[in-house]
Amino acid sequence: MEPAVFANFVARESIPGSQLSEKPPHPRFRLPLVGDVLTTDFAKPCQRLAEQARELGPVFEQKLFGYPAVIVTGVEAIEEVNDESRWEKHVGHALMKLRPLAGDGLFTAYNSEPNWAKAHAVLAPAFTKSAMADYHAAITGTVRELTDLWSTTAEWIDVPAATNKLTFEIIARAGFSHSFGSLADSNSGSFVEAMVRELSYANRRTDVLPLFEKVFRRADHARHEADLAHAHAVVDDIIEARKHDSHRRYRDILDLMLDSADPETGERLDTVNIRNQILTFLIAGSETSANTIAFALHYLSTRPDIAAGVRAELDERWPTPEFPDIRYDDVAKLRSLRRVIDETLRLWPTGPGYFRRAKHDTTLCGRYRFAKKDWVLVLLLGAHRDPAWGHDADQFNPTDFCPTTFAACRPASTNPSAPAPALASVASSRTTKSPSPSRHFCTSSTWNPTRNMTSTCAKPSPSSPRVCAFEHVVDVVRRRSDRSPVEANLHQSV
Repeated sequence: MEPAVFANFVARESIPGSQLSEKPPHPRFRLPLVGDVLTTDFAKPCQRLAEQARELGPVFEQKLFGYPAVIVTGVEAIEEVNDESRWEKHVGHALMKLRPLAGDGLFTAYNSEPNWAKAHAVLAPAFTKSAMADYHAAITGTVRELTDLWSTTAEWIDVPAATNKLTFEIIARAGFSHSFGSLADSNSGSFVEAMVRELSYANRRTDVLPLFEKVFRRADHARHEADLAHAHAVVDDIIEARKHDSHRRYRDILDLMLDSADPETGERLDTVNIRNQILTFLIAGSETSANTIAFALHYLSTRPDIAAGVRAELDERWPTPEFPDIRYDDVAKLRSLRRVIDETLRLWPTGPGYFRRAKHDTTLCGRYRFAKKDWVLVLLLGAHRDPAWGHDADQFNPTDFCPTTFAACRPASTNPSAPAPALASVASSRTTKSPSPSRHFCTSSTWNPTRNMTSTCAKPSPSSPRVCAFEHVVDVVRRRSDRSPVEANLHQSV
């Protein structure tokens, strides 16, 4: 899910009956009725909230049109709201807008829904070490298909679009033994495009002004209905085909959901919930990994010293120019590459935050009282730039994740209710970038306002010698950065 999904998180959320022992600070220039509209950046809401956290502190309030939201960014405060004995997962309004697509899947299920606990129990074996190793061949095979395609094309490549298609394919092939089509086939992406449009529609819906949507966005709503029906139909067909497959040779996540029962209750997942889980995997694991790859490539293009270290690590393990034979156990040994990915996720987490709700009346930081079912937004975009990371917390510095450095700062940034597909996202991101430095690319970065996302274009060289791709990336990005703020463009949608 792209970061902009949190842009409207305050709509229709309130904190009824809250009696705070001390009101959290709020931005200046608050107005009656409309609240903090003068200090809210509606184009980059989460970036603005992260900036305000530095001024207002680790816990503060934003109010828009009468709807308050408490934002949490401080390390100690996050540790408190991650305490499962006092706080629990909350499906905030931003996630509720995905309910028509993913229903009671892990990402959007309410705590009270039976399938929430049932699906957790059924899907747990899908994320053991042995299961992750089983997915590895599908991941590397799909990555090789993409890099082979990039090495032979002479046209400019829209990197986020390509990596979105890549990650959808990885999840489909590894999890459900299904392919939406060859990565080289420009006509094979109707399902992927429908899913991306659905996410965009959820991001931009104006639920706080329903009349506006009915009057001015009829065409968007009609497209949404068509995309929703298409996505459901495609996944339903996948499930039905597997049910009627008498050979069942796959033994993947889909088989697990079809054949396994909750060990406590003995109940199985119903077909609609299986569809919701598949769509949840695709939502939670595709664009997240795709954007991580794009951001990491951008940072490596601007830091040739770090890119050289990654290249040296890969060359030491795979010195020949052929596509590397990456084994599952090799991935964990790529320490430099892992630090690059971890640092990319620190600066630009795949989701800028998550919601937590009080299980019972409680307090936060010993100052703010919350009633049962009151909620907060943990803003990871601010938490990951907390002073606990050091004076250069805004800078890309993978050494933050060297064992000694990380142990020293030990900031809190874990979401205990993160859906299981996030585990697979890290594996696919690391594997995807492993072969990349063996290719020869020139890139440029441009902003595509029609998609509200990064549009990073890359053009492969006719040759593919064993040189670092990023040496050429650096030259082009530096030249273009004189004319436009490349990094600002990359981060516009957050």
